[in-house]
Amino acid sequence: MDELKINKSKIRLVKGDITELNVDAIVNAANAQLIMGGGVAGAIRSKGGAEIQKEADNKTPISVGGAVITTGGNLKARHVIHAVGPRQGEGNEETKLKNATFNSLNLMDEHNLKTIAFPAISTGIFGYPIDKCADIMISTTKTYLKSETGIEEVIFCLYTQKDYDVFKERLK
Repeated sequence: MDELKINKSKIRLVKGDITELNVDAIVNAANAQLIMGGGVAGAIRSKGGAEIQKEADNKTPISVGGAVITTGGNLKARHVIHAVGPRQGEGNEETKLKNATFNSLNLMDEHNLKTIAFPAISTGIFGYPIDKCADIMISTTKTYLKSETGIEEVIFCLYTQKDYDVFKERLK
């Protein structure tokens, strides 16, 4: 387990299944229609239940870089933050991924939540490179945690050892 302290908050890396984490909110790497089909979204829907998708349906569509919050249903997490990351090749991906990360963290403060877990947004079916993703998500989070925030812990939950190692290298 690797972590970094920033002011009163910390960033921590975890290898595993994001749907098993006991945090205030987990982030769903979403599409603009918030259709929870495969990948992380599919796992969240199957473990969390249909009410997550039902609530998400009332908040669509959202723009790339945007984020909305729903119930966590049957998950250990009380909430799911649906953040829309960029597809590789659509243009302006770096800014869009920064916005998806920032807007997710901002929702935490708006809802007075303390702990959040992110997957590596856009690196699955959207094809964004894991090394660029780690750079952007970690630097955006560090910057955010240096401002006034009530967030106590930001976890990056990586499913594979390879992805974990990339994030570990970038966190140093």
